[in-house]
Amino acid sequence: MTTETTSTPDPNTNPAPTPTPNPNPSSLIHPRREPFEHGLLPIPKLFFPDPTPTLIQLKQQLSTHNRVNSSLLADSLQISTDHARLILDTLASVLHSDSDPLVKARPDEVDSAGADLRDLILFLYIQSYKKLLPRTHKDAASVADVWPSTSAFDGYLSALSPLQLVRSNNRRFMPSQADEEAHQLSYLQKHMANILSLLAEPVVGEGEGEGEGEGEDSLVLSMEGFEHLGFLLQFGDKGSEVVTLSQAAPFFANSDPDMPAVPAPATQVHDWISQNIASALEHITERISAKENGPANSSDSDVAMTDACTSSIKTPPSARGSCFIEGISKSSFVKQPSDLKGSSSVKVLNCHDSILYILAPLRYATIYGCSDATIVLGAVGKAVRIEHCERVHVITAAKRVCIANCRECVFFLGVNQRPLIVGDNHKLQVAPYNTFYSELEEHMADVGIDATINRWDETLALGVVDPHDSLSHPAGVSDFQAETAARVDPDQFTNFLIPNWFGAESPGSTKDNPFQLPEAYMASQQRNIINLAILSNSAFATLQEMSDSFTAYKAIDVK
Repeated sequence: MTTETTSTPDPNTNPAPTPTPNPNPSSLIHPRREPFEHGLLPIPKLFFPDPTPTLIQLKQQLSTHNRVNSSLLADSLQISTDHARLILDTLASVLHSDSDPLVKARPDEVDSAGADLRDLILFLYIQSYKKLLPRTHKDAASVADVWPSTSAFDGYLSALSPLQLVRSNNRRFMPSQADEEAHQLSYLQKHMANILSLLAEPVVGEGEGEGEGEGEDSLVLSMEGFEHLGFLLQFGDKGSEVVTLSQAAPFFANSDPDMPAVPAPATQVHDWISQNIASALEHITERISAKENGPANSSDSDVAMTDACTSSIKTPPSARGSCFIEGISKSSFVKQPSDLKGSSSVKVLNCHDSILYILAPLRYATIYGCSDATIVLGAVGKAVRIEHCERVHVITAAKRVCIANCRECVFFLGVNQRPLIVGDNHKLQVAPYNTFYSELEEHMADVGIDATINRWDETLALGVVDPHDSLSHPAGVSDFQAETAARVDPDQFTNFLIPNWFGAESPGSTKDNPFQLPEAYMASQQRNIINLAILSNSAFATLQEMSDSFTAYKAIDVK
């Protein structure tokens, strides 16, 4: 990427507009959750104590490149090519623009497409983010009957590492959506000056140099550079469409589409964003206060955890397209696309002893704190994250999958990228995808999943210690590679049958598993079919003999 310089505009002829908070009170600024929920990687070399000088140096080093491939990234950061490719794949899954070449690239085209340097810089910067600490349930007694029962591992906890002891002794719940949003906004508010300095370019005035060393006052932001902040921030609420930053900002709102927009001073952009974040934080604080002081409301947009023994599905306005399925216990649960009301992401939280079918095309899915359940996700085109689960079977067709801090779980995967395993895991198993439903191939096509690519058994294990999680990164605990997953024995592999609720009126055309089974699993499946046929014939013969004997007995009795 070539460094652009900009002449200083004449303040007498073109005064810059005074930054004001967004004039529409129904449209607040929000953090984009996807980079914080699906874009953080526990790779030690990506966690910079002071990211700004490191990333300024990286920006200068790569400034001659419009886009960055994995080889160039590996050399620049001194990381392995596997980790560099993981960064590009992860970045592609959380980018704000679906038209970006990296997002549109097929797996064999990722390196030729490369990542935009500005998006890459922002992605690397937020690797310094620390997650909000999980909270305990407001009514701990209500979850006692459905929280994961004692595991086989709990009998020898004294032999575990301090990190594992920390995890085993904390029955945790996700923070509320409002708390997480406030935490992410506060992080962005604190770091926005540094972030803008990484996107901005120096001003060149008449008879002046490039203004190096003159601080933020000498930097300006082009409209194109400003749009890259859309990776982290967006406008839009109450089910409205997302508004791009340049549409909401006063700097470029009246720009002539046929003429280059005049760059805005970085200080002015910083003031405007800070004011909007302050307004959003004030709104969140008022909402939380009203909830805590007012009567309980089951439709509260904060989406706190429901009571553990209730079943609920919520699509809160504050989540902007997220659907929450919480507290399902000892039941079956089915959701089709029409039930999700246009939601592009799903979060399955604290469900136990149940079978859940979420048969829809999705962008993102999160499964958190579930136990003794089978969860079938339709087609997930961006990313799936499964975290803090015990004895859960997950069946999904997805672009990418991340598994964190799980025990005794089995994952039946049709996945286009290497499954990522992070954190403190025990006795995980992976197997090829093993089911289908009538609309599966249509849903896969909608979200861009390729059935000819299945990397279900090519797991990539990172470290146990997560630098983004304060609870899992206690002082004195050294990191080591996470336990990887074993393959399910082909002789133990079985197909999972999804009921056909529509019967002959089924709207889709999928009649079989769209992912090709590996030879060993196909052979095992064929043996199972043969054995089933033998058992069926044997059972039929036995029934026939019983019927003949009964007929003969009746004949004797009649005589």
